Amino acid sequence: MDRIADAFARTRAEKRAAFVAYLCAGDPDFDTSLAACRAVIEAGVDVLELGVPFSDPLADGLTNQLAAQRALESGMTIARVLELVRRVRESSQVPIVFYTYYNLVFANGVDAAVHAAKDAGVDGMLVLDLPPEESADFAAACRARGMKSVFIVAPTTPEARLAKICGAATGFIYYVSREGVTGERGEVAGGIGEAVARIKTHTSLPVVVGFGISNRDQVRAVAASQTDGVVVGSALVNVIKTNLATRAAIAAQMKTKAADLVAGVRGAA
Repeated sequence: MDRIADAFARTRAEKRAAFVAYLCAGDPDFDTSLAACRAVIEAGVDVLELGVPFSDPLADGLTNQLAAQRALESGMTIARVLELVRRVRESSQVPIVFYTYYNLVFANGVDAAVHAAKDAGVDGMLVLDLPPEESADFAAACRARGMKSVFIVAPTTPEARLAKICGAATGFIYYVSREGVTGERGEVAGGIGEAVARIKTHTSLPVVVGFGISNRDQVRAVAASQTDGVVVGSALVNVIKTNLATRAAIAAQMKTKAADLVAGVRGAA
C-alpha cells in the first residue's frame, strides 16, 4: 500500500492540487490533538503532516515552536506520538507524514525509528536537518521498511544540488517557498511556478509548496502554480493557540478553518 502515491494520483485525476495540513502531535495535549487531527481529516485534507515535538527546532517559526513546547510540556514522547498515529489510523487511511529532526530518528537507532513509525501507520518522513549526502542509513531503513522519504528544496538551492535532492526522495519534494522559518504571511512568495517547473525537470515525484501560506486565497494562488500540493501549518496551529482556554471547542474550530482552506484547492469561491 502506498497511501502517498494514491493520494496524489487521486488529486491529479481530479485536476487539482492536494491539500497538506500540518499539526504538531500532542498540541496542546494528547486528546485535543487527536480531536484536531480527526477534524482536519473530516474537513477533507489529502495528507496529514504531523510535527514530532522537539526541543531544539531549526525550521519552525514561533507559532510551531510554541506548539512543540506545549506538546512536550503535556508529556508527549515518541511513544505517545506513535500512539497518536495509531489512534488516527483507527478511523482514517489518510497519508501521514512525520515532520521531524534527525536527533529524534538517530537517538534509538535509525532502523528502529523508521520501523516503529511504519508499524504505527506513518507513510513518509521529512527529516528537516538531514541532507541527502548524509542520508544513506536513513534511506536504507526506509527502503527496508517501505517508508517514503521527503526532502526539501529551498529558493536558494543551486541547480547542481537539485538532482541529488530529488534523487534521494521517494515520496514527494517539499518546496519551501521563502527563506526563513514557518509562519503566517500577508502574501505568498513570488516565483513559485518557475521554481516548481525547475524542480520537475529533475523528478517525476509530486512537488508540494509550503511556508507562509495562510488563507484560502493564498492556497488557491499557490495551487494555480502547477504544484501538486499546498501545505498549510501555522494558520491551523494558531486555531489551537487562540482556543487554549476552551479546548473542547478546538476540534470544531479546526474543522471550520481546515474546510475553508481546503476550499482553495477544490475550486470553491
